[in-house]
Amino acid sequence: MSDELLIEEAMAARSACYCPYSSFPVSAALLADSGNIYTGVNVENASYGLTICAERVAVGSAIAAGERAFEKLVVVVRGAGSPCGACRQVLNEFAPELSIIMVDELGKVSSRTTLSELLPQAFGPQYL
Repeated sequence: MSDELLIEEAMAARSACYCPYSSFPVSAALLADSGNIYTGVNVENASYGLTICAERVAVGSAIAAGERAFEKLVVVVRGAGSPCGACRQVLNEFAPELSIIMVDELGKVSSRTTLSELLPQAFGPQYL
């Protein structure tokens, strides 16, 4: 699967973001090992702590469809950014070496990294 196709999927999902409080849309496209793509958008809530990030929405959709292994994630965000700590931890549960591509709102790649670079010495199931 090309990065361009995954970026297109993440960009297309952006229109479904629900962010009436921050006006800060975030969308994501997660590529499963099966080749299927799962998208997610941020879903804000008046009780800010209940807001769900786009990355976790994509993971939840994939898990609900029976996926358990992931290759790559594209996140579309205005300006520079990266997944929050909670998203990093959730992603680590399934794909510690996940490739992550950050893209701005125009579709331009701003950074490429891996989850293990963003979450070094991560806590995982092996410690339980």
